[in-house]
Amino acid sequence: MAERLTEIFGIDVFNEATMIERLPKKTYAALKKTIQSGEDLEPAVADVVANAMKDWAIERGATHFTHWFQPMTGITAEKHDSFISPTSDGKIIMEFSGKELIKGEPDASSFPSGGLRATFEARGYTAWDCTSPAFLREDAAGVTLCIPTAFCSYTGEALDKKTPLLRSMEALSDQTVRILKLFGHKDVKAVSCSVGPEQEYFIVDKSKYLKREDLIFSGRTLFGAMPPKGQEMEDHYFGCLKERISAFMKEVNEECWKLGILAKTQHNEVAPAQHELAPIYATANIATDHNQLVMETMKKVANRHGLACLLHEKPFAGVNGSGKHNNWSLVTDTGKNLLDPGKTPHENVQFLLFLAVILKAVDDHADILRLSASNPGNDHRLGANEAPPAIISVFLGEQLADVLTQLIETGEATSSKQGGKLNIGVHTIPGFRKDATDRNRTSPFAFTGNKFEFRMLGSSMSIAGPNTTLNTIVADVLSDFADELEKADNFDLAVHDLIKKTVTEHQKIVFNGNGYSDEWVAEAEKRGLPNIKSMVEAIPSMVSEKAVRLFGKHNVYSETELRSRAEIEYETYSKTINIEARTMIEMAGKLFVPAVIKYASGLADSINSIKTAVPDADVSVQEELLKETSSLLASAQAALGALRSYVAEAAEKEGAEQAKYFRNVVFPAMESLRAPIDGLELIVDKNLWPVPTYGDLLFEV
Repeated sequence: MAERLTEIFGIDVFNEATMIERLPKKTYAALKKTIQSGEDLEPAVADVVANAMKDWAIERGATHFTHWFQPMTGITAEKHDSFISPTSDGKIIMEFSGKELIKGEPDASSFPSGGLRATFEARGYTAWDCTSPAFLREDAAGVTLCIPTAFCSYTGEALDKKTPLLRSMEALSDQTVRILKLFGHKDVKAVSCSVGPEQEYFIVDKSKYLKREDLIFSGRTLFGAMPPKGQEMEDHYFGCLKERISAFMKEVNEECWKLGILAKTQHNEVAPAQHELAPIYATANIATDHNQLVMETMKKVANRHGLACLLHEKPFAGVNGSGKHNNWSLVTDTGKNLLDPGKTPHENVQFLLFLAVILKAVDDHADILRLSASNPGNDHRLGANEAPPAIISVFLGEQLADVLTQLIETGEATSSKQGGKLNIGVHTIPGFRKDATDRNRTSPFAFTGNKFEFRMLGSSMSIAGPNTTLNTIVADVLSDFADELEKADNFDLAVHDLIKKTVTEHQKIVFNGNGYSDEWVAEAEKRGLPNIKSMVEAIPSMVSEKAVRLFGKHNVYSETELRSRAEIEYETYSKTINIEARTMIEMAGKLFVPAVIKYASGLADSINSIKTAVPDADVSVQEELLKETSSLLASAQAALGALRSYVAEAAEKEGAEQAKYFRNVVFPAMESLRAPIDGLELIVDKNLWPVPTYGDLLFEV
């Protein structure tokens, strides 16, 4: 298997090795120059690359190509074209031009645009992102050459998630290089953000999944009582993988490896039926493409195994939901990780400056960072007594916190705490050096050795948005710092003073304690840290004066693009809750209420039959069950009627007003309907209950 792995890894990718093999040296050099420095690609070079790419794809069985892009839907999109071109003799040849490689033209009005495009204004463009390798994908349609692209409107505005990410990466690189030159690193020409997203997900049996309309339409269970056992025994986390899950994971790994995705870690997560896949780091835009492919691959492979992959942030109430930890670091083109503190971080002035930059960036822009991790599903996790809390704070650990304390209190840091040796008291087990600090799983933004782990992302989200925001806020502070330091007469003194001033002013964002505790909520309020509990509350930060200045300064989003995205966010929230509410109405009215009536009728018939046969028989148990059932049924019917009226009223509203109404009125009404239905599930005969229960879904895979 190990030998086979080395043979198949990246086999479906038009990667650097393939380009070196198939492109003329001059063409390869020109393409490499474009990738590394952003220089324009000559049409003649594009033609040669396109032809080589076409030949490679056809040899592997491809008949079609597609511009693969990431619109504001949050998932990927593609339109397939074949390589065929007609000849004068009525036959065909296989062609693929540089123009077809560089540019595509999907309908821009049919994707979310937030008003950027009117319905009658259809033209949009996909543009080849040559920094992310093309790849082959095989499915029932055959083999398709997929070309990663950006997506923009006819007037040039970004209509996707990739374009702003690429802009933010350029801004971050430019500002970081400015700082590094001041430290004497003249050889550094570019800096990339390196990202490793940990993907959590649930796996359930496909046949049971297909019997749940809520899972099909909304991705989560809108009804469901907890089974006798949940995750309280803590026996699923890192537990032995079930055979069916192992087979699924094996195929996922192989499919990922073929696509050049460095799938590394797999294990059972905390909740029953929950699992995780984590890759090795890649440059942010490639990591984003890879994560989209990972999610698509898991869904397709699950289907082949008679399973369903659930990527919703909270598919089951009562057990942990799923997130996506975004591990982020800065790496120079010379191979240096700028977030590596070394063994003596108190002496590493360059690292301390970048640490100060990140503390200030997170503190100053906590609101838009919180928004970047928001979607309707994540509202069930953030601030809901589940990792992580909605309040943004930074965990640094004992070592770095101590260094900052020394700087703040005395103006100088003279020592760094060390981890020491860990000895567990068994002579046959060798001792080893432990880390200088423990980890904190309750922190939303945690330093973990040589990177920051942004832990708030939802499992279904594209990582493009959060990394765009993170890159931009860090670039902004780096820009201000570079402006100040470039004017300094004494650089060493200026850096020292700037670090001390920054960590003193922003120490309130540092918190190493229990982020789940009520005490922290009160303490965070005293510190003035925002506690934004829902997506709807977070959206206004996107169009604040501060955000418009920030993103405009670094050419990441124009004000028009920001306002369009805010509108899309409001629409997304409203549409999501509307679908969920309508699904609940249908399930309650057509499945649960009829099933309960049937059960209640059976009870009533039983009572009457027994009384007829034995007039003085004790039927108090049946009567009590009938009363409880009838009471819950009445509550359910009343809640159902209320929800119907609220959904109808919501349809009359628009934009922010509609989203707020769904959040404040419709969503609570949904919870009011769920409560009696879940109560009835615990009473009604299992063979009468119309859908698989939590026990069926979580434990029978």
